[in-house]
Amino acid sequence: MATEAAGIDRPLLVDDYLQHRRYQFQLADAAAADHTLVCLPTGLGKTTVSLLVTAQRLHEAGGKALFLAPTKPLVQQHAEFYREALSMPDDEIVVFTGDVKPDDRAAVWADARIVIATPQVVENDLVGNRISLRDVTHCTFDECHRATGDYAYVYIAERYHADAADPLVTGMSASPGGDTEEIQTVCENLGLVNVEVMTEEDADVDEYTHDTDVRWEQITLPDEVIAIRDALNEVIADRLEKLKRLGVTNKTSPDLSQRDLNEMRGKLKKMMDNDQSEGYKGMSTHAEVMKLRRAVELVETQSVESVRRYFERQREAARSSGASKASQRMVADPKVREAMRKAESFDGLHPKFSKARILLAETLGINEGERAILFTESRDTAEALVEFLSASFAVRKFVGQGDKEGSDGMSQIQQQETLDAFKDGEFEVLVSTSVAEEGLDVPEVDLVCFYEPVPTAIRSIQRKGRTGRQAEGQVVVLMAEDTRDEAFFWISRRREKKMASQLAELKTATGDIEDSVGGDGQAGLNSFADQSTDDGNADGDDGDAGASHSGEDSDGGSVDGNGGDGNGGDAGLTDFAAKARGGDENKTTTETNAGDGGRDATDSDEGSDSDGVVATAGVEDGVEIVVDQRELDSSIAKDLSTRDGLLTRLETLAVGDYVLSDRVAVERKSAADFVDSMLDADRSLFKQVGELSRAYARPVLIVEGTNLYGQRDIDPNAIRGALASLAVDFDVSVLRTEGETDTTELLATIAKREQETRDREVSVHGEKTTKTRAEQQEYVVSSIADIGPVTARSLLEHFGTVEAVMTSREDDLLDVDGVGSVTAERIREVVGSEYE
Repeated sequence: MATEAAGIDRPLLVDDYLQHRRYQFQLADAAAADHTLVCLPTGLGKTTVSLLVTAQRLHEAGGKALFLAPTKPLVQQHAEFYREALSMPDDEIVVFTGDVKPDDRAAVWADARIVIATPQVVENDLVGNRISLRDVTHCTFDECHRATGDYAYVYIAERYHADAADPLVTGMSASPGGDTEEIQTVCENLGLVNVEVMTEEDADVDEYTHDTDVRWEQITLPDEVIAIRDALNEVIADRLEKLKRLGVTNKTSPDLSQRDLNEMRGKLKKMMDNDQSEGYKGMSTHAEVMKLRRAVELVETQSVESVRRYFERQREAARSSGASKASQRMVADPKVREAMRKAESFDGLHPKFSKARILLAETLGINEGERAILFTESRDTAEALVEFLSASFAVRKFVGQGDKEGSDGMSQIQQQETLDAFKDGEFEVLVSTSVAEEGLDVPEVDLVCFYEPVPTAIRSIQRKGRTGRQAEGQVVVLMAEDTRDEAFFWISRRREKKMASQLAELKTATGDIEDSVGGDGQAGLNSFADQSTDDGNADGDDGDAGASHSGEDSDGGSVDGNGGDGNGGDAGLTDFAAKARGGDENKTTTETNAGDGGRDATDSDEGSDSDGVVATAGVEDGVEIVVDQRELDSSIAKDLSTRDGLLTRLETLAVGDYVLSDRVAVERKSAADFVDSMLDADRSLFKQVGELSRAYARPVLIVEGTNLYGQRDIDPNAIRGALASLAVDFDVSVLRTEGETDTTELLATIAKREQETRDREVSVHGEKTTKTRAEQQEYVVSSIADIGPVTARSLLEHFGTVEAVMTSREDDLLDVDGVGSVTAERIREVVGSEYE
């Protein structure tokens, strides 16, 4: 057991609340000196290390601290720890999650001294210009191994290094990556230049850890389960044979690897890009294979109940409107139907259920243990296990917050109440999905049972960290024989051994990693800030990543959307356009629209703001773009928000996706979404564009992506007809872009042209407009006897008014194109009959 350590007495810390562990102080001292990655086994106090650094920074540098954690339960847990350990008012340590209204978060942020938040909320508020990182003197990224790809940590780190006056970053993880390259990527993405590693082999750490007995239990599947699997595998083999005939694979064995499937998908994508119809058919077959493999995985490694629920969801999906052909073919296949019948008639237990019960009985009964955690990948399995084990043990589930396919999630309050009850001994078995893996303060347990092997080293280590902290514990992995369980198990073991050796090697290789990510003084990051603008960023990169994004601190020239500095270098298109107009910059919109036969002149009157509320941009020198909240799924808003001289603001827009001035709003659609919205009555393309056209004088539709005419099985002329109608009938500018980067550049260019060259303001038209008078008239007439909009227009054009249509005789109605005797009789019957 670890020896009792003396308490800690330091500024801002509650006296003697924390024990003095030397390794934590060593790590904290290093982290306080530079941007540092702290690697420490789960349960040994990474959060304490960050707290020590935060207390020191607030005492010495002032400002505020930001602590980021990936889930709401983690945020709440860290907030409680900070409030208990720090000698400052509780209301100065605030929780910043999506539960706090956006309009309130700016005030909460301004008053807080320590903000503990989920990254998505901070990312959104940075994009929306609600908060500033300028005064943040310490930023902690918990579970920092997530800082790859498009995860919010990467964007926040970029903004923090660029915006903060005196930045310091600490990244924390028990498992930063599977190899040196992954760890280096995390360091580069977070701007970390120092790596500090403590392993369980270190003397200072060893006294606080205990041996964990890890063993695996092989499970033999019953014949009934194997029969279900084999029936599904026959269908997979058949579908793979079809893909083989397309030339995208040479394999037809159902146990092919995910890498093989990814390679097939890549080849099919190339065929689609080349407008080969076989590519679309093959992609649908590939989707069917993926669905079938998921069913096989469930029946092999989870339970018959989970595959039964999966099949039911697939049946419902196949019946729904807009169902994919893959789903429809799959549920109609005779072999799949046979497997579904076998699953529905199976009334036995999956052997893993019985084994889990035996293990729990041994641990909690025979060995007099107190608590156990059972992890599973599937929420269906978690719910079935809770129901099954409740007959023998006090058991509860712990799942994520989202509702998934008929399964209710748990609210943050429910999650916290469950964890508190588990700590207090109110129940003995916690059945959890992956939500409890990372960093949650789950109490010490006697047994961690893996219902299935975890194929990634990071997650396996996170789970094992739940045991062996205070006393000896055990980890048991359930593994079904001759299934992908075995493959996942060996992959996991190999990766864990590799990660353990990597962490050990880090202790001797930190110098090399530090050199590769900036070494002495973070040269990699500072080089952005020192970059000259003389070259105009001609390569079209994302702009000056090191420049200030606060707007008020920018001292450079005005940066246009294409990378030019606006003060030198080659002239941009906006410059040529201004010269071509002969300096006639103040010509009114009404004049430029004269004779266009389109919308009323008042719709484009630049002096009128009656259609919307002018946004308070707060930008004295710069360009503002208003972004719809729903556009945050793309990288465009984040990219725009990092550009010098350009500010983004988030709103829930009634119409459009981006507002670039008082007259220009943009609806953005991918090529696939464009075609889908042509066919989907619930989100009609023409309805959306009609609303946009009525609300803004210069509506723009951006169609993003290539292969527009290859989307779905639609005649290209139908797509051309839709484009023509948008341009001619709706007077909408339809622009094409290659992808999100191209769209970003175009939005920035239009906004700059509108606000700087034409000196226009940003105005958000906050409400959807009502139907025009003509549309309302068509609506009233078309509702009579369900005659429809086309006939309604013919009637109104013939008679002139709704009143004349209603009072016309049957003989007169027959004179209208499209109105026959049946329709005329129905109209007179509806209009002239007594109401009953």
